[in-house]
Amino acid sequence: MATVALDRTGTRVVAETTTDRELIRSFLDRDRIFAAYALADLEDHDASRARWGIARAGDEVVALVLEYGGAAPQPLFIVGRDDGVEAILRDVIRPSIAYVACLPANQAAVERRYRLEPGPQMVRMWVDKAAFRPVVDPGVERLVPTDAGELNRLYRLGFGSWLPPQAIANGVYYGIRVNGRLVAAAGTHVIGRAARIAVVGNVLTQPEFRGRGYAQATTTAVTARLLETCDHVVLNVRSDNPPALNAYRRLGFAEHVRFEERLGHRIGSLWADVASALRRFTRSRESQPR
Repeated sequence: MATVALDRTGTRVVAETTTDRELIRSFLDRDRIFAAYALADLEDHDASRARWGIARAGDEVVALVLEYGGAAPQPLFIVGRDDGVEAILRDVIRPSIAYVACLPANQAAVERRYRLEPGPQMVRMWVDKAAFRPVVDPGVERLVPTDAGELNRLYRLGFGSWLPPQAIANGVYYGIRVNGRLVAAAGTHVIGRAARIAVVGNVLTQPEFRGRGYAQATTTAVTARLLETCDHVVLNVRSDNPPALNAYRRLGFAEHVRFEERLGHRIGSLWADVASALRRFTRSRESQPR
């Protein structure tokens, strides 16, 4: 269903859902580095995993919002002109709670519909073959699906992510072992094979082994493999993590843009209000002396 508003020039702004992949791809390609996740998700064969909302001003697409499927909260990718973003969020894409990713220029439009929790900006970085400066470590090895248990034991130390063996088979993962124990790893979040773009992620080193260059070495291995078939490799870093930013810069990654990535609660949503209240209650209990 489409909804209609007028922009400042009196042109009709129409918000609607779409499944037209070529239309979506052509809009995302305007900033493929920022849209890397969305471009990869566009290639997902499970059509139920994503829902796309667009806004048009006349014949021109001016904004896009991608709602990922799955248990809430899920990512909500937002890009485009403010009036188009506002129209889509008002009438077409309306999750009660989501992890909102948007450029700072769109934050005001988003906050008309969502309360965003505080947090540091994220930095989107990218590299191509020409800029890549690999750091080679002979101890780095390609991980395979049978390494899933060991890899997940490593990840639970930092951010509790559970990866099935199939995710390792479909992605690119490298690790470093010390005395037979996996102590560092890096992998992929998504790979857009048709778009020739991929996102490095899941980079983690056990605390007692940090400062030895293992994160750079595993990231190098993953990036090098991806650049065999991709034109661009991107990653995200928190803006308040200078050591990580500098480590990736040494590999040739350059800053593309800073963006907001925060948990958003839809204004007026009962579920979002309850979830927010429970989160505040939990935090207050955790802060009490014991």
